[in-house]
Amino acid sequence: MRDAKPGTIFLEDYTPPPYLIDTTELSFELYEDHALVHSSLTVRRNPAVEEGATLTLHGQDLELLGLSIDGRNLVADEYSVGAETLAIAAVPASFELRCTTRIKPQDNTSLEGLYKSRTMFCTQCEAEGFRKITYYLDRPDVMSVYTVSVEADSDRYPVLLSNGNLQQQETLAAGRQRVTWHDPFPKPAYLFALVAGDLAFIEDRFRTQSGRDVTLRIYVEEKDLGKCDHAMRSLKNSMRWDEEVYGREYDLDIFNIVAVDDFNMGAMENKSLNI
Repeated sequence: MRDAKPGTIFLEDYTPPPYLIDTTELSFELYEDHALVHSSLTVRRNPAVEEGATLTLHGQDLELLGLSIDGRNLVADEYSVGAETLAIAAVPASFELRCTTRIKPQDNTSLEGLYKSRTMFCTQCEAEGFRKITYYLDRPDVMSVYTVSVEADSDRYPVLLSNGNLQQQETLAAGRQRVTWHDPFPKPAYLFALVAGDLAFIEDRFRTQSGRDVTLRIYVEEKDLGKCDHAMRSLKNSMRWDEEVYGREYDLDIFNIVAVDDFNMGAMENKSLNI
């Protein structure tokens, strides 16, 4: 983990990102000794920034396995990889960037990005943990629509969660499964979340002020299942309070909470998957 170097940051020093990411598709293959992350990003030049800027993505502790623009694999002299960046000098005004990285969650002792703790995969991306998962514009003013698929061993990790609404569940060969989640509303990378493990859950419903039914689930280890009722009541009360006080209605079909021992913070407000 890098040593923190606190310093004063002034609003007058802010510069907008030279590129924006409209859609983010992530595909995770989880194994016991590594994980593969395939990303497909729809990138375009920010019209508020002068043309000609190099695309510089954040990345840390990543092994780059593949990189392409609009289906064409890039050769080594078309990009440069630094300790914390991936820079591509000549990019179109808009394009699809595909990238494959290999990471080792079981060796990630920083507890940032995707890490393995005992029997569970978990993420912590605030404030800059997402860059330990894949190369990305990891800054809060880059908002993107996410579609995420997670593949893992069905017996070890029967529960595969990410942000948004559940789109698809598939049974694969060799005892593996894949689950796909989609959040139609743009969010920054620090609100991304993923959990894979053997968890139990309780379920309830919440009816919004406009009459939509939202599924509520609280996931815990089996030993803690009896502690969830108060948490569920608190969740429903807080959702109603948001509506009555702020007029804020929950915008997805499901709201998940994961409450386990293996987390490096008190809590994290990931979109639709609180940990």
